[in-house]
Amino acid sequence: QVHLGESGGGLGQAGGSLRLSCAASGNIFRINHMDWYRQPPGKQRELVATITSGGSTNYADFVKGRFTISRDSAKSTIYLQMNSLKPEDTAVYYCFAGVRLTLVDGSRDYWGQGTQVTVSS
Repeated sequence: QVHLGESGGGLGQAGGSLRLSCAASGNIFRINHMDWYRQPPGKQRELVATITSGGSTNYADFVKGRFTISRDSAKSTIYLQMNSLKPEDTAVYYCFAGVRLTLVDGSRDYWGQGTQVTVSS
């Protein structure tokens, strides 16, 4: 089984910064990609940022220039550095990973439990 453990959420101020972490653990052969999603109150879950096994990154337009996704491959951990926070960044942030459990396994999807980020104006 694969577990994604998130940390770093909490209360931030508009214009401030927060940093989220997500560590993957379990019997993982290869992590194909890891992503951050978020679900604002009363809205659907949306993709925030992606980092692939090759280190390529992609961002949603609403966070470009403000958020940075990075990784520590040795620790199977990704981070989301959130700068210039806005009240509309308030959401539950989820870590997502596409992984292979064996050499011949297909990609399997796993979600973290989510961490609340609240940005005050």
